[in-house]
Amino acid sequence: MGREFIMPEQIVTGAQALETAKTKFGTLGSKALIVTDEVMRQLGNLDVLTKVLEEEGIAYEVFAGISGEPTDVMIEAGLAAYQSTGCDFLIALGGGSPIDSMKAIAALAANGGSISDYMGKVIGGKLPPMAAIPTTAGTGSEATQFTIITDTKKDIKMLLKGAVLMPNLAIIDPQFTMTAPPKITAATGLDALTHAMEAYTSRKAQPLSDVFALSAVKRIFTYLPTAFHEGSNGKAREQMSIAALEAGIAFNNASVTIVHGMSRPIGALFHVAHGISNAMLLKECFSFALDGAYERFGIMGREIGVADEKDSDEAASKKFLEAVIGICKELEIPTLAEYGIDKEAFFAVMDKMAEDALASGSPANTQKEVGLEDVKQIYRNLWK
Repeated sequence: MGREFIMPEQIVTGAQALETAKTKFGTLGSKALIVTDEVMRQLGNLDVLTKVLEEEGIAYEVFAGISGEPTDVMIEAGLAAYQSTGCDFLIALGGGSPIDSMKAIAALAANGGSISDYMGKVIGGKLPPMAAIPTTAGTGSEATQFTIITDTKKDIKMLLKGAVLMPNLAIIDPQFTMTAPPKITAATGLDALTHAMEAYTSRKAQPLSDVFALSAVKRIFTYLPTAFHEGSNGKAREQMSIAALEAGIAFNNASVTIVHGMSRPIGALFHVAHGISNAMLLKECFSFALDGAYERFGIMGREIGVADEKDSDEAASKKFLEAVIGICKELEIPTLAEYGIDKEAFFAVMDKMAEDALASGSPANTQKEVGLEDVKQIYRNLWK
């Protein structure tokens, strides 16, 4: 059976990627809405971008109203900024939140309504052109047809999709990741690792996605600890930027599985950063999923060098799981309790979280069958 494989129309990577790509902005439109956050302004990253736009004669407006993970309220404000200022294309500068927000704003600019109207639907229409400039090495949103927006009325994180959400231009310039502090480096890096591992073990995996997923897994195990401990290490930052892009391409075409399905409700109800909630779940989710995909997990173990050809798939997969647990410890990922989440409050909403996790569809991509009681038990196991 034939499989579709999609990526951004244009990708520019490496040192000085923004400078290399600057002439491409003029092909997208005449006035850009820059979707970003105040941190990017404070760090000077916004000035770097606006200077390039001014050199190219591109008009722009700045919407810096993305504070934290995006919500429907932020999207409405961004849409108002886009429509009231005569913009005809969008540029996102920041982590996954500004990039996801840009996609949602573009979707509403083209199709109208509120963003919650698109839950469970495939977004279509002719969206304004979009350019994504990630400043963290993690979400891969610059290379996906997905956006995650919180519905503040229902307290759920909506996973919205549509091929039209794919940015037209992705600029992967490691200069912007140099300012990420260790905790952000850890959270976003482990998010990218989760994307790659889940894409490789997904029921929807395909040969092309496998290539990107395995490459990302190897890069991340090699360079994420260095980027975490030595934030100014240029090589590690550049390699992590590439790995995040690879992981994004992989899961865009193969999807994610149980970890992401269970992570989103934790983020929505307890406001845990997405990469952290993913990392909190890795040990228990993969302990559950391992025996449904020993071969795949075993291959990853051999690829990162913790297992070899003498190991059976089962043995290699268990060694890989230990490596995953090890990198989470090295990067100081907290437990739910250490994060400050109240156990009673967590158990009070566990049924809702389990139902929301399954409703997202992601757990169904796990090669091992996942039922409601399985999800609840994994949530319980987080408190062992």
